[in-house]
Amino acid sequence: MYLFIFKYYPEPGDLIEISRGLYQHWAIYVGEGYVIHLAPPCDDTDPRSFSGLVLATVKKEQLYEVVGNNDYRINNLLDEKYKPRPVREILQDAHSFVGKERTYSVFTKNCEHFVTELRYGKPQSRQVQLFKVTKATTFHTVNSLFLRLAPFISGVATAE
Repeated sequence: MYLFIFKYYPEPGDLIEISRGLYQHWAIYVGEGYVIHLAPPCDDTDPRSFSGLVLATVKKEQLYEVVGNNDYRINNLLDEKYKPRPVREILQDAHSFVGKERTYSVFTKNCEHFVTELRYGKPQSRQVQLFKVTKATTFHTVNSLFLRLAPFISGVATAE
């Protein structure tokens, strides 16, 4: 038995953001040291998870087991945008999914979508939105740079 001392003191219904390096894993705190989360059977970077071909299991586990050696924080990220559902309903719905399999997709049905739907009634993933914006911005920047340099590149190529 491990003694887990909370870095932060979550309340039932709080969203827990767990840093996994390049991405964040999400869970919902249900009380007495437990969280419920959507746990893919493999690493989130499995190529199948990008197309939604992976089944994930909803698990109820001790927060310290899910966090491991990673950092975590309470992040009720959409409270200013949406009114959270009543805690009783959040917990009831969260517990109703425990042990069930759900389709998992990094872009449309990930662990953040799962917990935000429980808390707000709306599946959202800020990290997916951020990824899409970053990807689009990077593409736009590279494309713009290429268009600016194209005359010089083609001039060099034709001069040789």
